[in-house]
Amino acid sequence: MSTTTLTPPLSSDVAGVHRRPGLGRLVAVELRKVLDTRAGFWLQVATVALTVLVVIVRLAAGDAADHDFASVLDAGLKPAAVLLPIAGILLVTSEWSQRTGMITFALVPVRSRVLGAKLVASLVLALATLAVSAAIVAAGVLVAGSGAPWSDAGTLVAQSSVYLGGGMLTGVAFGMLLLASAPAIVALFALPIGFTALATLPFLAGSAPWLDTRLALDPLSHEALRATQWAHVATALALWMLLPLALGLWRITRREVAA
Repeated sequence: MSTTTLTPPLSSDVAGVHRRPGLGRLVAVELRKVLDTRAGFWLQVATVALTVLVVIVRLAAGDAADHDFASVLDAGLKPAAVLLPIAGILLVTSEWSQRTGMITFALVPVRSRVLGAKLVASLVLALATLAVSAAIVAAGVLVAGSGAPWSDAGTLVAQSSVYLGGGMLTGVAFGMLLLASAPAIVALFALPIGFTALATLPFLAGSAPWLDTRLALDPLSHEALRATQWAHVATALALWMLLPLALGLWRITRREVAA
């Protein structure tokens, strides 16, 4: 009768296997989700291309008095202001539309950490887009050589970070709330437009600057804001960004994720 010799298992380096990924790594993963997909990649390409086109048209047309940095920056940021929120929506809804949520939340069970990484990644992308857009605008103004003033350029760029960052996070918030790209995109554009139409009614005229994101955020890119205008920005973002963000966070942390 032969005996069976039990051999010990091969040793392996398991250091760090059970260590949860840090925030930096999660943010890097979320940025790859934005840029590596076909829709995300072409959204960024379209943003840069449209920014270049808008700046060229702005500098080629109109009077020389309209070629100052503030005026061109206001026009040059419009493509990013429209397209970045869509990228924010897709960053969240892709977990459900592409059915990757099961894998994502299995690897990182604490869902709030994943959502936090998505928010940070969104802000990083918004700031990177702002840097590219501002560089395109500055290059266009210099090449045009109109001698236009550069007054408040630093202030306007800093304010524009709130403009683009707030828009990006609003897109993420709508995506978290609805968890489907088509309804979220429609709601993102239809609801503010509908409120703008209602704000034309006389009894809402006084509250419109406080609650209408178009009226509250548009001045950020072309004039230095006063204290009252900053209050308009805060209340509008509280309604259209923070409230959907809180509701979306509550919904995702309690929703079952299907494979």
